[in-house]
Amino acid sequence: MSNKVVLAYSGGLDTSFCILYLTQEKGYEVHALTVDTGGFSAEQLQKMEERALALGAKSFQVANALKDYYDQCIRYMVFGNVLRNNTYPLSVSAERMFQAIETARFAEKIGAKAVAHGSTGAGNDQVRFDLAFNVLGKDLEVITPIRDLRLSRQEEIDYLVKGGFNWNWEKAKYSINQGIWGTSVGGAETLTSHQALPEEAYPTQLTAKDSQVVELEFVKGELQGVEGKRYAHPTEAIMALSQICEPYALGRDIHVGDTIIGIKGRVGFEAGAPLLIIKAHHLLEKHTLTKWQQYWREQMGNWYGMMLHEAQFLDPVMRNIETFLEDTQEHVTGKVWVKLMPYRFELQGIESPNDLMNSTFGHYGEMNKGFSGDDVKGFTKILGNQTKIFHSVHQKKGE
Repeated sequence: MSNKVVLAYSGGLDTSFCILYLTQEKGYEVHALTVDTGGFSAEQLQKMEERALALGAKSFQVANALKDYYDQCIRYMVFGNVLRNNTYPLSVSAERMFQAIETARFAEKIGAKAVAHGSTGAGNDQVRFDLAFNVLGKDLEVITPIRDLRLSRQEEIDYLVKGGFNWNWEKAKYSINQGIWGTSVGGAETLTSHQALPEEAYPTQLTAKDSQVVELEFVKGELQGVEGKRYAHPTEAIMALSQICEPYALGRDIHVGDTIIGIKGRVGFEAGAPLLIIKAHHLLEKHTLTKWQQYWREQMGNWYGMMLHEAQFLDPVMRNIETFLEDTQEHVTGKVWVKLMPYRFELQGIESPNDLMNSTFGHYGEMNKGFSGDDVKGFTKILGNQTKIFHSVHQKKGE
């Protein structure tokens, strides 16, 4: 029987522990797979490979899932303006499914009968990985050392140091997950209900002093241009915007939410470009969608985000919601101007050939050209009929 295990490897403390433990204590042949969703540089990947092999991994591979991640998920999160609890752009929740999908594929490719991940027993990721492996894997055994051993981060560090890997684990008190749709930061202060993360815990630091206005161009709801430059794929536009945002330390916050397993949790995050894109896209929608399009798009966007968070990406209803969301974007084309300042941004305005404010029917609060005052009087009377009847009936009952 094969003793090959494919480990979903991030290069952090948890998955470093997993390699050493699974090879030294359990005798597995560990194949470390890093799934790139836009969070790693070439230098980082090289360092991750060196560490994985040093820890005892048989091999190290990188699967680039960035385009699939955008095409199959991020674009719909933008269409739906998805912010969990009106705060969090699902920076980690969404990418976990794509990491799990690639891990299951790689396990089948090399003939591994088991997969492993470094999730604890207290969070959402364990459910996301397990569910995807159960649905997509062919009788895959799922191995979870951190969860099964109930280890603290300090216990993991102690084990690695004892094993001869006394690397710089100073930042190991934080669990940091970086991808194209933002970076999450968990641990230490986020384990309390009142403490804020220190400045140094975030991935980028404030260096900009002056403000800057940035032009974003959307085509049918997708970001295609930044500062007048068109990009071949929206992922390139997102990355270009991220570089502009970084000096301003934008998109920081702490999300408080309900986990899949029923407990409350806090996580810090920095997602400058995703928040700018969502807010700019939302403003453009306000100008180009009708009232009821906006209303139902909001309902479906909320459902999509909730299902995604709850590990239900593979449910076929998600494809139905995606079809609806994409259809609403037919006229969401135009430019949005956003002013960047240290730690914050302001939406300035939009320009679109589909701007419903450019109607010849009139200007709000100023004048109308498509109807008269008498039309409004009659409309208002009819509009209030049912409410008038209700109050008339119940007023008589109370006399």
